[in-house]
Amino acid sequence: MTALALENRLPDPDGGYRSLIEAHRGLSDEDSAHLNTRLVLILMNHIGDHEVLREAIALARTSGPAASEEPRLEA
Repeated sequence: MTALALENRLPDPDGGYRSLIEAHRGLSDEDSAHLNTRLVLILMNHIGDHEVLREAIALARTSGPAASEEPRLEA
């Protein structure tokens, strides 16, 4: 089993974020939600490891504005 990678593995994280934002530009809220769903399913298939997916889901559920402490990615 492979563990969820928490270190930054993107050579250009800002560029990746811009690509994601650009993909949503001009879409309705509904179309944007559909894009997110398709993207998540594509990336889940790419990861292909159920335990890694479970770790990622747990991390996503415990991070963000609703969480008391956000997990930090390792530098």
